[in-house]
Amino acid sequence: DDETKRLEGLADTSQLTASLLAVAFLTSFGSSMLYGYNLAVVNSPAGYIKDFYNKTMINRTGAALTEETLTIIYSLTVSIFAIGGLLGSLIVGMLVTRFGRKGTVVKTTMLVFIAGSLMGFSRICKSPEMVIIGRFITGIHSGISLSVVPMYLGEIAPKSLRGFLGLVPCIFISTGVFLAQILGLHELLGKEEYWPLFLSVVVVPTFVQLMLLPWFPESPRYLLIEKDNIHATITALKWYRANCNIQAEIEEMQEEQRSLSTLETLSVWKLVRDDTVRWQVLSVVVINIGMQLSSIDAIWFYTNDIFENAGIPPPEIPYTTAGTGIIEIVAALVGCFTIEKLGRRPLMIGGFAVMGVCSVGITVAFSLQAQLSFMRYISVCCVIGIIAGFCIGPAGVPFLITAELFKQSHRPAAYIIGGSLNWVSNFTVGFIFPFMQMSAGAYSYLVFATVCFSVAIYVYFIIPETKNKTFMEISQMFSRKQPIMDTQGLILGDQLQLKKMNGYGGLENASLDFNSSSSYRN
Repeated sequence: DDETKRLEGLADTSQLTASLLAVAFLTSFGSSMLYGYNLAVVNSPAGYIKDFYNKTMINRTGAALTEETLTIIYSLTVSIFAIGGLLGSLIVGMLVTRFGRKGTVVKTTMLVFIAGSLMGFSRICKSPEMVIIGRFITGIHSGISLSVVPMYLGEIAPKSLRGFLGLVPCIFISTGVFLAQILGLHELLGKEEYWPLFLSVVVVPTFVQLMLLPWFPESPRYLLIEKDNIHATITALKWYRANCNIQAEIEEMQEEQRSLSTLETLSVWKLVRDDTVRWQVLSVVVINIGMQLSSIDAIWFYTNDIFENAGIPPPEIPYTTAGTGIIEIVAALVGCFTIEKLGRRPLMIGGFAVMGVCSVGITVAFSLQAQLSFMRYISVCCVIGIIAGFCIGPAGVPFLITAELFKQSHRPAAYIIGGSLNWVSNFTVGFIFPFMQMSAGAYSYLVFATVCFSVAIYVYFIIPETKNKTFMEISQMFSRKQPIMDTQGLILGDQLQLKKMNGYGGLENASLDFNSSSSYRN
């Protein structure tokens, strides 16, 4: 009877409430959307910004910049966003531990206002440095947001909705990219005189977030497990749940709190050295590097250049680019509304596989378009395929998975590792891709294809399905004993019976005991 009541309590908490939706909207609208916007905002006004840099240097020195120098400076403008993101991802662990999840989101909004002011007044002040510094600061904000928003939403969501809410930021990232593409049209802010305003409109959604988000509670898991404030935890759960039957969820948090009673929040170095989570750490490394080296950053940063190389007439390029934004939003919505049904693994495997196939397709299309004119349309379809494949799964699931694979004490350090690698890879692609195109041409996409296929294979064989599992259950699935048991099971097949479970060896009898001599018995 007690177990039945517990299950009923968990079922009650699985309802999607207005408070959950509001927080998911506000955090994603004022933070995640800015990441997508800043990824794509430099694409449309690239020519105007380069002209501004060149004219400024002529006024200062009397000499124009060489083509190579201008390319390097503009590549720095694009990619310094990722350097800022790296810095943000490195400090996010300290921030979320000190200020909480919601507190970090609210306090870091000041970065957006500073960056927006610098970029908005850069032309008046005749200062290219203000554009570059502004891009750097927006990168810091995005680096923090990409980690703290999924962490916050993953902790306030009931387990049956964790996947859905975890992919809401992905929808807003795609919306941010689409918004940058639409505002970049010549009829709107795509004119030369408007590019500083185009770069600085990020302050508007952040202002909305700052006005409304402070009224909502902090993460209940943070309040209970890290602050040991049971009263605030109950208050927060009442905000985020459909009814007051929250005892079962509090008991689950207290169970995790007891398991962590002798542990402090781990540093990155301690997390890397912790053998009990080595597969989780490796998985975070693989999927975060793979997400950025999958060619998506090259597509977002240099969409117009790619379409120009594909032979699309220049007047049609901005509208073709904006059309890809619609595909991004639709694909993100598909991923968001199917993740709780299909699970995390199929979305990641399918997404990376589609991106790999389309990267190969771009190489073939670019190589043959001189002989076959219709290949330009194939290349456009491949670009759309890469974007759709990315937004369905790889865009958001890695951040969700990072939250799910670790306990409360390990989670901030895990986000530092994943976020850091994510941004280093982002910078690498943003800075090197133009030179890759000049040297390798269409064959540069084969590098991306190799990465995509490799990550899909890794996910298929290594990462288990985490759908509808508690954080404790997921931690047990990835426990240190699991690989040992699988190995022993292969050697001592007559002593252990293994069954196939989500593609992984799991023990047929979950009640195995482990004695001090490391022997196993049913």
